[in-house]
Amino acid sequence: MSEGEAGLDDGEAFRKVRQRIADQSKRVVQTKEILSKQAVQTKEKTKEILSKQAVKIAKQAEEHERILFKVTHLMGVLGFGAFCFILGARPQDVPYVYCLFYVTFVPLRWIYYRYKKWHYYLLDFCYYANTIFIIVLLFFPKNEKLFMVCFSFAEGPLAWALIVWRCSLVFGSLDKIVSVLIHLLPGIVFFTIRWWNPETFAAMHPEGRAARVFWPYVEDKSYLWMWLFCVPLVAYTLWQLLYFLIVNVLRRQRLLRDPEVMTSYRELSKKAQKANNIWWRLSGLLGDQNRPTMYILFQGIFTVATMALTVPIFLSYEMHVIFQILKVSATIWNGGSFLLEVMPRQVVLKEKKKLEMKPILEQPRQPVVDLSTNHQHTSDTPDEQNNS
Repeated sequence: MSEGEAGLDDGEAFRKVRQRIADQSKRVVQTKEILSKQAVQTKEKTKEILSKQAVKIAKQAEEHERILFKVTHLMGVLGFGAFCFILGARPQDVPYVYCLFYVTFVPLRWIYYRYKKWHYYLLDFCYYANTIFIIVLLFFPKNEKLFMVCFSFAEGPLAWALIVWRCSLVFGSLDKIVSVLIHLLPGIVFFTIRWWNPETFAAMHPEGRAARVFWPYVEDKSYLWMWLFCVPLVAYTLWQLLYFLIVNVLRRQRLLRDPEVMTSYRELSKKAQKANNIWWRLSGLLGDQNRPTMYILFQGIFTVATMALTVPIFLSYEMHVIFQILKVSATIWNGGSFLLEVMPRQVVLKEKKKLEMKPILEQPRQPVVDLSTNHQHTSDTPDEQNNS
């Protein structure tokens, strides 16, 4: 064989190798194209299935929500009636009813709030105070100094929070019932102990002062101010420091990473900013970066003012009765406003969401394209490239 023929054979072999490589590359491109189109179609089919399932779940949730609302309303009204009966018939048992309520519903609330990313609410002062109430009522029920500290918490910041933060007594909402009772029940408990409990009532009218064993010496005003104002204020300051340490130092990065995690400050600032009310404008006097500090300052002023008011309430039965009526009336009024103003808007929003989901159910299913007939295409159209 001549050198020319050998060169031709080598060139032919080289071209065949190049052709095989080109064919393999072409098949790889075609395979990628097929897989890409299949992935797009699978993604669309998955979206369609998930959308239909979401609509189905939403409908079931709506049906269950209506039943749950009715059941909760029924149990709430019956429970309220039973509590009123116990309050009149056996006021000395009211503290035990309150303890049963707290140890039952607060753990359940933690589970629910953990799921909703609201669990930092349970670091608020109301839960701190309620925990102290439970400890005192169960383990130190006859300690008059601790009683007065608890009285200051219950009829001070917790009681006025019902009015200032517009807590609503809505029997159809378990969350709202628990929120109201956490603030309302402690005041009723310490009202009954202060005025209606047979044991403490007898101690209020001793024949001689030496007979007084378990009841505050109300004639000593400095004693009252010490245990109704000064000591509770120190306990509040301790809570504020612990709260700041946990939320603003130890868990700061966690809160920054997830804006959906709610705290009291986030919730209140969000509502104040949306309403652009006086609190939002006042909290921004020192700049946006100092709003948390201003929030702590306002809360401190609110606490000092409400704790100071507990001293005259503690001394006057008539004033204490009027205050109980005011708290209950405010929550019922706010509940009526919620039912007449807020719930209709929520129903409208739900109907809009249902109308938005309805076209998904009525959308006809698109036929699946047979991709096996498109093997000769080596490139996508611009639309297909965008989809892939």
